[in-house]
Amino acid sequence: MAKTLVEDPEDKTRIPFLRGILIRSLQDSGVDFDTASDIASDIRQELDDTELISTVDLGHLVLKRLQSLKTGQIANRYRNRNLPLTVQVEHCDGRVTAFSRQEYRHSLQTIGLKSRELDKVVQTMQEHLLNRKIETITAPHLSMLTYRYLRQSSQLGPAVAHRWLVWHDFINSGREIIFLLGGTAGCGKSSTANLLASSLEIVRTQSTDMLREVMRTMMPRQLVPVLHESSFTAWRGLPDLHDVGDEVPEDLLIQGYRSQADLLFLAIEAVIARATRERVSLVLEGVHLHPTLIEKLQTGTDAVVIPIMLGLLKRKHLQQRIKKRSTNVPDRGAKHYMAHFEEIWQLQSYLLSEADRANVHITINESRDKTFAEIMRFTIATLAKNFDGTPEKVFGVTDDIQKTG
Repeated sequence: MAKTLVEDPEDKTRIPFLRGILIRSLQDSGVDFDTASDIASDIRQELDDTELISTVDLGHLVLKRLQSLKTGQIANRYRNRNLPLTVQVEHCDGRVTAFSRQEYRHSLQTIGLKSRELDKVVQTMQEHLLNRKIETITAPHLSMLTYRYLRQSSQLGPAVAHRWLVWHDFINSGREIIFLLGGTAGCGKSSTANLLASSLEIVRTQSTDMLREVMRTMMPRQLVPVLHESSFTAWRGLPDLHDVGDEVPEDLLIQGYRSQADLLFLAIEAVIARATRERVSLVLEGVHLHPTLIEKLQTGTDAVVIPIMLGLLKRKHLQQRIKKRSTNVPDRGAKHYMAHFEEIWQLQSYLLSEADRANVHITINESRDKTFAEIMRFTIATLAKNFDGTPEKVFGVTDDIQKTG
């Protein structure tokens, strides 16, 4: 397929035809993602043998496609895209920004919606604002409008609208949130922690592996041998150890792990204490977050603590994750982990059983998006236990928003 260049007649600038750019341009005009994707694919195929096309001619091709779909309003909006109807959002801190599909979608993602549900809400809201020719809307009114749409939606309904309400109440409260992500090696703790931190704009993250590494520099192997092993081989550092043969007894494996986790408890507690003292949110992940240790943690503040135990229920899935680690993080090669896979699998069974006993929420980490959505739904359900607010109280506006939509 030859590369097609798109030229701007005014300054003769040439850039490659980019399907993703065209999709976003169509979405900004009110086209849903699937239709925009189909149109962009058709245009790219039509330009297969075209080396150069002007932005004007490309616009005519797109407009022709839109008109064939009998979408008059969208076609007109695309035709006038150089003078778009921009909706300005006035924020509570005084900022004024243009309505952004991406940012709005991101805000909805935090309440655990699926990808198609997100696209539908974003598309509907943008069309609503543009069709009503709303030029300015306050952020609280936009949130109230979203609440009303979610509540009235036949696919989503009051339960989803309530999640939106509870989460916004928490955001407005200024309280910090502490995520504690446990799980055995290879179950996806680090990637899930990074996803939570980036999605929720949490700047402070910590791993218990890093805490263990710091402690190793202060406590030599001769002094505390159990600290210098992996969590699944910590039994080797136990005192008075006898030959165990090829298969490690489960009680010995657990004893070694618990000994190492106990050594890290004070460091874990200190990290959480500092976060709560400075009133900042935190994502803490690591195999050493044993459910019993979680039960002992006391923040002494109104911080929201969300303990999660991650796991994978199929051996082949955990093996695939471990093998993938050597590609994503070369320093954490898979050879050592695969050589001890049976111990890792045993340790996971123990951690999941302990989490179930302690009523720590268990999330099966088979899909990045599903895991994030489930964690957020659980988080909001936890917050909802002490929630008694109303839309008017949370958003600070009345439900009568006819002047803004």
